[in-house]
Amino acid sequence: MALAASAIFLVIAPGFVAGLVPWWISGWRIAPPFLGMPLLRAVGAVLVALGGTGLLDSFTRFAVEGLGTPAPVFPTRHLVVSGLYRYVRNPMYVAVVSTIVGQGLILGNVRLLEYGGAVWLSFHLFVLLYEEPTLRASFGSEYELFCSGVPRWIPRFTPWRLHPAG
Repeated sequence: MALAASAIFLVIAPGFVAGLVPWWISGWRIAPPFLGMPLLRAVGAVLVALGGTGLLDSFTRFAVEGLGTPAPVFPTRHLVVSGLYRYVRNPMYVAVVSTIVGQGLILGNVRLLEYGGAVWLSFHLFVLLYEEPTLRASFGSEYELFCSGVPRWIPRFTPWRLHPAG
């Protein structure tokens, strides 16, 4: 059930934010590369690939390990602290923004980059005003420990471990 619900939410939420809206903005028309540097298109492709992969991994973890969905109406029963969550607290949001920015770089579209910034700001406000207080109330000290070891937006270089070795 959780896997099916997560799949539906994946299509509806990130599919809309990182797929349909960028298409509305850009029409998938390719403009000259930013700063005349085709290499930026390759950087964009890497961001899209990493964003898509990270999004699928995180959604699967929510369903399989957390026994729930990313949707606030069907939250997880367990705090998910594995996979990409060992590097950054919000890998789904980072993945969506990376996908949007990547599309902007591939297409040479400044409006997509601006949209990516607006999406990140909305995610940031949602995290601060709703998500973190809700997770603190639901998971208490377990979430506080996670927050103390894993940054909100900029990934760690090494994976966080709940119980350090040694």
